[in-house]
Amino acid sequence: MSRACSDTGERSLAHWSEAGREEMDAFYQVATLDYRELVRAFDWEGCLADRIARRSPVRILDVACGSGKFPAALRAHTGLGALEGCPMVLDLLDPSRFSLREAHASLAPPMRAGREFECTLQALPAQATGYDVVWAVHALYALPEADLPAGARAFLRALAPDGLGFIAHATRAAHYLAFYEAYLGRFDPDGTPFSSAEAVAEALRGAGAEVDVRTIAYDQVIDDERVLEGFLQRCLFDDALSLADMRRDEVLGAYLAQRRDGDGRARLPQEVAMMFIRR
Repeated sequence: MSRACSDTGERSLAHWSEAGREEMDAFYQVATLDYRELVRAFDWEGCLADRIARRSPVRILDVACGSGKFPAALRAHTGLGALEGCPMVLDLLDPSRFSLREAHASLAPPMRAGREFECTLQALPAQATGYDVVWAVHALYALPEADLPAGARAFLRALAPDGLGFIAHATRAAHYLAFYEAYLGRFDPDGTPFSSAEAVAEALRGAGAEVDVRTIAYDQVIDDERVLEGFLQRCLFDDALSLADMRRDEVLGAYLAQRRDGDGRARLPQEVAMMFIRR
């Protein structure tokens, strides 16, 4: 299915659909770790509770919201779920209608859904401003580097003057970028690479933002072959390439062999930049 699409952005959108749910579920059996690590690496409970104390409801823009896994991780791994009422209103942005539905359905108190924007970040309407928090969590990979300056300007425009921006994005050293780059070299040499955390930070600073970068690193360990196949297919947005095909390929096979530990498990290294952003 995915290789019939012309490039990275189209491949991504094709996989955010009901038809891709099985692969998506396999992906999140592993990728849930990404969100848990981000929640544990920062005092989100204190940060959001402080903003609630100053202004309620707190207005949040969830950029490229996907399936709503970051808000779910906040509820699961902090005490935010014990807050009464609905002090956080999340406006959802994603070019995929499927993703907007999934994210909306996943929200639970103290978070509730607000407006929805079915568009890319760089196409965010000019009137979408004044947010207390704007976050984009593992969300901007398919945004081409040429479009990052426009995306950065839209991100900053959405923030209130005293607002906090947060972007979590893999660095050039991370599995997500390294594996996709290897794939493009073998199967789609003219394809658009994923944007890196380094490029995102550069675009934000070029747009005038203050960016504090904190890097976290961890391994995703997978011992189930079916889950590994679904996870890797989702990393590539290519469900036509089986795990056996990947292992037979000279480059992808060598990549996976190098990341197999002594117990035969896949051990995929992730390095993620946590960017805290102010206008």
